[in-house]
Amino acid sequence: MIITRRKSKQISIGEVKVGGNAPISVQSMCNTDTRDVKSTLKQIEELASAGCEIARLAVLNKDASEAIKEIVKKSPIPLVADIHFDYRLALQCIENGIHALRINPGNIGNKEHTIKVVNASKERNIPIRIGINAGSLEKEFASLDIPLADKMIKSALRHIEILEDLNFYDIKVSLKSSDVMTTIEAYKKIADIIEYPLHLGVTEAGTLKSGLIKSSVGLGTLLSQGIGDTIRVSLTENPAEEVEAGFGILKALGLRKKGINFISCPTCGRTQIDLISLAKKVEEKFKNLDLPITIAVMGCPVNGPGEAKHADFGIAGAIGEGYIFKKGEIVARVPENNLINSLENIIMESYKLVK
Repeated sequence: MIITRRKSKQISIGEVKVGGNAPISVQSMCNTDTRDVKSTLKQIEELASAGCEIARLAVLNKDASEAIKEIVKKSPIPLVADIHFDYRLALQCIENGIHALRINPGNIGNKEHTIKVVNASKERNIPIRIGINAGSLEKEFASLDIPLADKMIKSALRHIEILEDLNFYDIKVSLKSSDVMTTIEAYKKIADIIEYPLHLGVTEAGTLKSGLIKSSVGLGTLLSQGIGDTIRVSLTENPAEEVEAGFGILKALGLRKKGINFISCPTCGRTQIDLISLAKKVEEKFKNLDLPITIAVMGCPVNGPGEAKHADFGIAGAIGEGYIFKKGEIVARVPENNLINSLENIIMESYKLVK
């Protein structure tokens, strides 16, 4: 099934297009102290190596906004400054070359402050993400006797109106909650109201396992309905894991083709090899191989190649050995301790690549 995506306005964050017919981009956020230029750049480079296309930085004070200047110069990917309340930090980040802002215009003081930020953003073609978080709604919306998703939407629309009244339309919107169903409801409703691109995320999703489950359900549901232009999988984990998870969700839905598609059987009583360990090793070995192929690891030498005949390459385990297969056809019989290297050699030879 081909997913028909919602029509949205396109914006640019540095060289990355968001919305319209642009690929759904994968983001993450650094957890370093932005004032520490060296460690922040190191993490940005790690994120970029993992495939991250946009990174967000927390800007808590003037020292952090000043550090942006050097970080932007050396960053391999576009950067977003995450700012709360202080319009002066936004102005400093704009002056220092930031590619986009995450700031809610209704929360940065009087109208003159907002006008200054908007005018500076216009001059530099810097988009603004309106980021609504269910846990930090303004009192006027939090006190309303309506569903939480509707409170979030009202808050978003107010911030959008402030920017539109200043003739600013380079906008991206997010409505995040730690509750999956609230997140889904908020995005589905606002998708029918506005045409701005939507940044998807389930906030405070949790650690690797629980966070992946919540994010996969929330983001997967929305993306399968064509909603979403850029995503962040929020995990209490190394940010590079967020990137891998983001691409995994997009690949599962056929929305991005980056990297291999990895499959493995769940094991059963017929399994005669340490399949769990083998599958983990194969997935780790080929995680950075950017080829549009499917690699399978199966536990049964009798049924495995046939059950995974749609895979481009695969391993079927046996006692102390295994079979390498291509499109369901066995091409080699190999000792267990040489299975992964043999699989790699066959893939490299097939695509005329050098190890």
